[in-house]
Amino acid sequence: MTKKQKKMLARILITAVMMILLMMLPVSGIPQLILYLIAYIIIGYDILLKAFRGILNGRVFDENFLMAIATIGAFALAIYEQSGEYSEAIAVMLFYQIGELFQSYAVGKSRRSISDLMDIRPDYANIESNGKLTQVSPDDVEIGSIIVVQPDEKIPIDGTIEEGTSTLNTSALTGESLPRDVHTGDEVISGCINMTGLLRIRTTKAFGESTVSKILDLVENASSRKSKSEDFISKFARIYTPVVCFSALALAVIPPVIRLIMGLPAEFSDWIYRALTFLVISCPCALVVSIPLSFFAGIGGASKEGILIKGSNYLETLSETKYIVFDKTGTLTEGSFEVNAIHHGTIDNDKLIEIAALAESASSHPISKSLQHAYGKEPDRSRVSDISEISGEGVTATVDGHSVAVGNKKLMQRVGSEYISCHSVGTIIHVAVDGSYCGHIVISDVIKPHAIESIKYLKQSGIEKTIMLSGDSKAVAENVAETLGIDEVHGELMPDDKVTKVEELLEKKQSGKLAFVGDGINDAPVLSRADIGIAMGAMGSDAAIEAADVVLMDDDPLKISKAIKISKKCLRIVKENIVFAIGVKLICLALGALGMASMWLAIFADVGVMVLAVLNAIRALFVKKL
Repeated sequence: MTKKQKKMLARILITAVMMILLMMLPVSGIPQLILYLIAYIIIGYDILLKAFRGILNGRVFDENFLMAIATIGAFALAIYEQSGEYSEAIAVMLFYQIGELFQSYAVGKSRRSISDLMDIRPDYANIESNGKLTQVSPDDVEIGSIIVVQPDEKIPIDGTIEEGTSTLNTSALTGESLPRDVHTGDEVISGCINMTGLLRIRTTKAFGESTVSKILDLVENASSRKSKSEDFISKFARIYTPVVCFSALALAVIPPVIRLIMGLPAEFSDWIYRALTFLVISCPCALVVSIPLSFFAGIGGASKEGILIKGSNYLETLSETKYIVFDKTGTLTEGSFEVNAIHHGTIDNDKLIEIAALAESASSHPISKSLQHAYGKEPDRSRVSDISEISGEGVTATVDGHSVAVGNKKLMQRVGSEYISCHSVGTIIHVAVDGSYCGHIVISDVIKPHAIESIKYLKQSGIEKTIMLSGDSKAVAENVAETLGIDEVHGELMPDDKVTKVEELLEKKQSGKLAFVGDGINDAPVLSRADIGIAMGAMGSDAAIEAADVVLMDDDPLKISKAIKISKKCLRIVKENIVFAIGVKLICLALGALGMASMWLAIFADVGVMVLAVLNAIRALFVKKL
């Protein structure tokens, strides 16, 4: 508990004890009024001050004004009737403050939960000088400096490992507990915790531009982007509060006047009591507090899962998504090529891979790298000579004194080797030695481990259509789409074509929102054009954080369906609170106007509803596993 909360709890306890004693002690008249006023001031002085300041600043119609008018009016009515029933006025203020304390604690708990989960801000950076480590502020470290990160310390600034190997805990960024091994030459980002070895890192960014700063800024400013529901509540409160105030005034004045005209007893005190009860019931605390808290908790729950949502407006849009468009490479596939098969080999498969890897050893092309990776050894360049790369066809070389050709069918035709066509989907690498065909190697992109599950869960969560856009050939794109169960696929697209295709889909869709999911590096135009842009696998990507509305901090496609699940749960809670709060208010207001509601019912309609709504809102903080 904070000092402020402890102070409020003490005031509540003192007031409660005083009320009990005053109800038991035989005190009446002026002494009784004074003692009750002391109890009232103890519990309500801050509300009265806020109401007074609100009037001075032109913000008259708020919950503080309603509480002040209702309780002061109840006191005045008890004095006028000389009934000595001052307890109701104090009870209203007491239970209101209990509700405020509970709300403060709930909001604080949500903030602490998010702070703990996003506790990635580094306190210092280690600079080595004359053999000693000096702790400095991360803001003071220049780009290109060498920083030292010891075991159990956070990496304070993005950089490249100059020396050392270690294991990093990335859970604060990705929501995943699986550690990541890093070595010399690897890029690392701020916010990760160094678990084992000592690392010397050359910084590549200033602290203000590092991943940790961007993430913290994103989360801290998420509340500034209001959803339609929050805007509705703000507008509703601005209209609703003055309406109920004037309605209460009319309730206190008009019926007694009509009764006087009709020759009946006016019963002013009865109607004033009804009006005061009406004011207490009307306080819109449950809506004003619980709706922003629901979105805040939803964004916090997503953050701990490694899903950064830039604002409650994007959370709301995400919940309305019916169409999802995927980029293929880097989103649903790894973006790294692997040898998947060897067909029609006339020599041993390992020997075929060895020959191809040696011939391609001088190339930096991804296909060459995949062949070298499949070979599994460092190619002995002394065995290779006369390397010649033929653009658009492949490579010829001399390997161990033999003429070797490695490439596509055009190259085979060039060297006069009779090749065998392949019907597999992927890049086909034919190999010929001394003009004799030795077989072909099938190389293709690898589908991400959870991609198939992700598409299945998306359809279960209400997504009507999944679409994939790719720059690859139609055959490759269609094969991936069929494997994943994607509804519609478009291949051979340039980046501009993807924007055009998304615009066509936006025009065609009947209802709901359209989301685009990309790797966040070269998809910025499409991410911006869609109703909501989701960048995945974007740890450290400036382009992703800038262009996307939702950033997934790792490569797992399952996070897409989890993000939608979180958004739908949050919006369901928001709608529940709106219907519950307004429904109870309207019923109790009607009962209050008809004289069928006491101040005690008014207290439930105000404080009770707020407590229940806040409890419901906090549920958005907790995310169930898929």
